[in-house]
Amino acid sequence: MASGIRAVLHIFVESGKLESVCEQLAKLPETLDVYEVTGEYDVIALVSVSSIEDLRRFISKEVYSVEGVKSSVTSIILHTHKKNGVETWE
Repeated sequence: MASGIRAVLHIFVESGKLESVCEQLAKLPETLDVYEVTGEYDVIALVSVSSIEDLRRFISKEVYSVEGVKSSVTSIILHTHKKNGVETWE
């Protein structure tokens, strides 16, 4: 995996704000992918930052400033075993 921190954000969104939240998250430069999903969460976003401090700042200042975001659960990616259909044995 490249240097830096990649994380998966599982985001809960206020009713009626899903489209707007997805559009705003997609505009953030740290955001790699944004998925509208079924299940417990409303949105899953893959993000890339350079450090844990940057991740903390990004979540608290950027993600939570998006109107309609209620809360989130963050998972830091430790290792990628397969990406885009290709195994990555590092």
